[in-house]
Amino acid sequence: MAVQVPTRRQTIETAASALFRERGYAGTSVRDIARALDIRGASLYAHVTSKEDVLWSIVERAATAFEVAADQALASVPRSAGEPAHLEALVRAHVGVITADPELANVFVHEWRHLSGPRRARILARRDAYEARFRRLIARGLSRGTFAHADADVAATFVLTALNGIATWYRPRGRLSRGRIADQFAALTVRALTGETP
Repeated sequence: MAVQVPTRRQTIETAASALFRERGYAGTSVRDIARALDIRGASLYAHVTSKEDVLWSIVERAATAFEVAADQALASVPRSAGEPAHLEALVRAHVGVITADPELANVFVHEWRHLSGPRRARILARRDAYEARFRRLIARGLSRGTFAHADADVAATFVLTALNGIATWYRPRGRLSRGRIADQFAALTVRALTGETP
């Protein structure tokens, strides 16, 4: 199996993601990105039109990764399995995307607000649609009595806030493996909404 070599654009986005995570978008300059790649700032513009162009590409790629993972997760669980199984699958998918590329996920979670005009509106619409998957599932579980009494919007916000927090602390060489983190968050989320005790 051939090893896929990253394109120059992918290398730039990887370097930018690391810097945006460490310093924030506003605290990172094009010169900083070029320096991280050991190239001249002018050379960077042969591959990107602006710093926001890099941010847009990173955020759009992350949004797609979350959407695809969520769709695949829901499709992998039979509808008859019930809301807790579907919610667990969504949680595992979300954790999987974050832990597969924590820098990319961190930029998506925290830096998308720096996008301007139409780009920001498009990402906001995609974020809302993604979060709606959680809200609809939780609302269905509440209506059927599968989940304990709660407000679906608040519950979805609670779950996603906890999940997105992983992007701020997860380290690949940390104490817990990606799978173990997914196990813990899936169990805690379902337990919080069903009211079940261990």
